[in-house]
Amino acid sequence: MSCSEKPKPGLSRLATSPDSMEASHLVSMSSPLVSPSQSRLKYMSLGVLVLQTTSLVLTMRYSRTLQGEGPRYLASSAVVLAELLKILICLLLIFYDHDFSFLVLNRVLKEEILNKPMETLKLAIPSGIYTLQNNLLYVALSNLDAATYQVTYQLKILTTALFSVSMLGKRLGLYQWLSLLILMTGIALVQWPSESLDGPAPTPLSAGSQLVGVIAVLIACFSSGFAGVYFEKILKGTKQSVWVRNIQLGLFGLVFGLMGVFVYDGERVRESGVFQGYNPLTWTVVALQALGGLVIATVIKYADNILKGFATSLSIILSTLISYFWLVDFDPTSVFFLGAVLVIAATFLYGYEAQACHLPPATAESRLETHHLP
Repeated sequence: MSCSEKPKPGLSRLATSPDSMEASHLVSMSSPLVSPSQSRLKYMSLGVLVLQTTSLVLTMRYSRTLQGEGPRYLASSAVVLAELLKILICLLLIFYDHDFSFLVLNRVLKEEILNKPMETLKLAIPSGIYTLQNNLLYVALSNLDAATYQVTYQLKILTTALFSVSMLGKRLGLYQWLSLLILMTGIALVQWPSESLDGPAPTPLSAGSQLVGVIAVLIACFSSGFAGVYFEKILKGTKQSVWVRNIQLGLFGLVFGLMGVFVYDGERVRESGVFQGYNPLTWTVVALQALGGLVIATVIKYADNILKGFATSLSIILSTLISYFWLVDFDPTSVFFLGAVLVIAATFLYGYEAQACHLPPATAESRLETHHLP
């Protein structure tokens, strides 16, 4: 969008083009004056990012370890329901953005999805990877405490950077390479085997092993990095809105998700139904997973690299405290704290160079978070 063009009313200022958020972010960073309203929005964005990230991880962990009567809910069915809910929300947002006109909504869906089959099919690969990633999230949090998961999952910064260098030919600065080295050291320390010297550790609520959880996180990190870079590569220069992209991803996600339900959980579905084990907490997890990426797509306009670093740090700290005091499934050690500090420092350092040069965070990771968040 050129400077002379006027934005459309409503949400279209956010979702007109893939670079609209990055452009607005660049303007806000280069502007010497920040109004009080902009400052409030920035800190509100910080709160929303922290709340969304922390609440999803903690509620999902709690729902997967809660001991109740009857069978546990199927993670594969929760993934499908989250995709369906996300599609419905995006349809409502497009409907709202075009003055509640069914004719315009129908035209947009026809022009952007049905009349562009090849463009839509390009999203099948990242959508399939995202579906796998969402299922891996449940596996990881069934076997890892929330704090360990939060810290280890920051490895996606490394995988995204490496795929960006290899697939897009991007060049990383000295601070970014240094931050990746610090990141790997921090995650290695977090996963370092240790035994509590103060007595027996809390009895884990998960029936799985930590190794399974770590492997699930590692696969999710690699899939996250590849999908984000691939997404950036195929969508570069397109003009579709964020909401249309999420509908396209959601449609493929429904197909892949349903395949997962019937391939891996088909027998249990036939025995007890798709909604076995569902309770209000399960529906909360589904809603948080569906709304997560859309919330970030809205607030990322005000979130620079430093703000995202703060959000990540606060989320890790909150997850650690709540896992220790409330879920009682985590016994932190000095080695864990050292590793967590290194990971938090690496998160800030990775975004420092782009921030100092007044560059928008148009990385594959930011695109991944904007368009789809597991």
